[in-house]
Amino acid sequence: MEITPVSGSIRRRYAVIVATALFVGFASVAQADDSVTARAHYLGNAGVMVEHGATRILFDPLFREDFDDYELVPPEMQRALLAGAAPWDGVDAVFVSHYHDDHYDPALMVAYLKAHPGIRMYAPAQAVERLHAAASPADGGMFERVHGLALAYGDASIRIEMDSLLIEALFVPHSGWPGSNTEVENLAFRVTLDGAATVTHLGDADGDVVHFAGSAEHWEQRRTHLALPPYWFLYGSDKGSLLLQDLNADHATGIHVPKSVSDDPSARPAALQGIDLFTRPGESRDIP
Repeated sequence: MEITPVSGSIRRRYAVIVATALFVGFASVAQADDSVTARAHYLGNAGVMVEHGATRILFDPLFREDFDDYELVPPEMQRALLAGAAPWDGVDAVFVSHYHDDHYDPALMVAYLKAHPGIRMYAPAQAVERLHAAASPADGGMFERVHGLALAYGDASIRIEMDSLLIEALFVPHSGWPGSNTEVENLAFRVTLDGAATVTHLGDADGDVVHFAGSAEHWEQRRTHLALPPYWFLYGSDKGSLLLQDLNADHATGIHVPKSVSDDPSARPAALQGIDLFTRPGESRDIP
């Protein structure tokens, strides 16, 4: 087991509290194999599966709420996901960015973890508390695989090495900061699969550049091959370019895209043209 805090330049305002049953088990991260293709597959809203060879991870995959605005995971896809049917089989870990109903349904997650005893979950401590509330006393053993990360604004990022994954988590305030949603624990996960493909999922992060400038050391440490930010980070090509620079990323594909945004890039508002967005569940992208 390796847990490494990475210092940042934002002044620490809150203490770190690490949830019980935090990191269990450790194996060295596999050496990179550049011959294997990495791909990202869109589930709906902020839900994405990333695969590299036999290694597969999920971000924000199980939720029920669309607020009449965002893409739900199609029912047949959700059934296959819960059943572990191809191509949603062989998942190693699931990551939850924060507890909001359009990202995370604790009851669905309980069912998923019970059905797949080899999968581990990483999430803010706040989201893990909700999982405990949705579980029964008989589900207690499941929490050996559930890792709650209690991070606050200005805390150093956390690094976890296990099996074929290198996991790094950093608190980034939820969109609306500092006027709203300040009680929400939103984590940006940067995950490297097999030492080869690195993906960053930002959840519902706020777009103020101060959050990224203040944690520049974290972002500079590792190159991201694919960033998955909320689509509002990418309005206009200039803003998208700045995001790639701030995150030390090669490419960004926007998520959390409203259903009203056309699948046809030429039919979108001017501010959303010329940028890459996930709009249809089931579509995918190769990761360079």
